[in-house]
Amino acid sequence: MFYTDGRLQYPVRVETPDPVFARALQQAIGGVEGEIRVCLQYMFQAFGARGPAKYRDMLLNTATEELGHIEMLATAVALNLEGAPLSMQEDAAADAVAGSVMNGMDFRHLLSTGLAALPADANGVPFDTSHVYASGNLAADMYANVAAESSGRVLAVRLHKMTQDPGMKDMLAFLIARDTMHQQQWLAAIEDMGGAANLPIPDSFPQEQEKTEFSYAYFGHRRDGAIPEGRWTNGPSMDGKGEFGARISEPLGEEPMLAPARPDGGGQSIQSARSGRTGVLGTIEGAIERNL
Repeated sequence: MFYTDGRLQYPVRVETPDPVFARALQQAIGGVEGEIRVCLQYMFQAFGARGPAKYRDMLLNTATEELGHIEMLATAVALNLEGAPLSMQEDAAADAVAGSVMNGMDFRHLLSTGLAALPADANGVPFDTSHVYASGNLAADMYANVAAESSGRVLAVRLHKMTQDPGMKDMLAFLIARDTMHQQQWLAAIEDMGGAANLPIPDSFPQEQEKTEFSYAYFGHRRDGAIPEGRWTNGPSMDGKGEFGARISEPLGEEPMLAPARPDGGGQSIQSARSGRTGVLGTIEGAIERNL
């Protein structure tokens, strides 16, 4: 159950409404870096959380906080749209050169919402939940949450630089601060679970069943054989269970050989008549190779 008292989590004020900035703020609502994403991500991670209840409680509390952030941003969008033109004629009459409709205002703010926010990104693409990650593995989810808060903080910082409105800068400074806390929070939860000793995820799979010769090997794919030296190429692995090493990647398998196409599968007849490097295609490839 969720409760509200009808008040905003933090003050939202706009001194100079900017309909174009309202469109930019949509990214923080419904973009892949936005608040709808993290709210649903934490919520569904909590709904499926098994194990110590403290992790579920933390996730639900933070998801509820993110609902408040959506409300703040939706309010900011609406306030930035106050006084916006409701027609092209009105826009042109007000300022034909710098009119908001003609210079970047989201038409859907005018046409679909009556000057209010959308559950969409800055391009008007509706949020579709494709970036909501809830794996059922608490450690994996916490790492995903660190990434989500990091990209969200990047976005908030960029928005902060886009506006000169004191109220918007103040609101965004609050959201940036919360992103800072949430990054720390998820990292603290990872540490609480054992930190890097939890790696690899899931730690419930017997690691001896892996192809362990590849477990800590960095693969280089440059044609000149160069390896980017770093913490990941030599020394103890992060989980303390192995040693990093580097090797030039090479094919370990054979060339794939597929069975002929089924006659009723919609392919060409030649695809059903042969497999591998034979027939007309093989002849063509051979001719090409001979002429190289």
